[in-house]
Amino acid sequence: MRDSLTNEYPDIAFYHVGEFSLELRGHQPPKRLNWNQLIISLEHFLSHKFHTTTFLLLFTTMIGQATFAGQTESQDAFFQQISSLCGVHFVGRSVFPEDPGDAWRDKQLVANIKTCTAEEIRIPFIVGDDHSRTWILRRVEGGLQLKHDHRHADGTPDTVTLYGGTTNDAGSHLSQSFPADAYTAGLIPEASTNEWFLTFSEDGNELIYYLERNGQPRFKAVLQKE
Repeated sequence: MRDSLTNEYPDIAFYHVGEFSLELRGHQPPKRLNWNQLIISLEHFLSHKFHTTTFLLLFTTMIGQATFAGQTESQDAFFQQISSLCGVHFVGRSVFPEDPGDAWRDKQLVANIKTCTAEEIRIPFIVGDDHSRTWILRRVEGGLQLKHDHRHADGTPDTVTLYGGTTNDAGSHLSQSFPADAYTAGLIPEASTNEWFLTFSEDGNELIYYLERNGQPRFKAVLQKE
């Protein structure tokens, strides 16, 4: 939608900043517009370019797209950060708990940012020789959602699968947290207080996967980009 409009009407450049923003070419520096300014600027600009019907169709479509996203600027930037790494592997180890008897303690962990679309990113998370896990990061109304998809070797879903949560604050472009949702609480009652964190280093070379339960550390893995 954005590309087709930009090609057809080169006087307009579209940018997603916060809920929505727009640059009118010829206005320097680029304008970062709130909703009221957006309406006024579009009315002023488009009144010289389009029939009323075209303006209403364009503006209605833009509102629909921005409302569907419903994300903060930092959430969008975080999603775009991971999308830009599509095809990259992060490899590392568990660093918590430190108990030598922990089942994951000495296993190689691999997060493969494998499949990326505008709405969803799938990241197989491999634990040693176990390929049963996939993280699913989705854009949802009002934020981002992280789910854990567990499947058997034949591809059928495990009985405990798709647990996770949805962001409830803005987070940052490098880190987002996902408190357990109602589905997770019903599926795994003891995990109702879980909160998962995905955090990238500033240079994008390190990924930390961290889990808290009842506000206390439960699991932490540190992975490096390869």
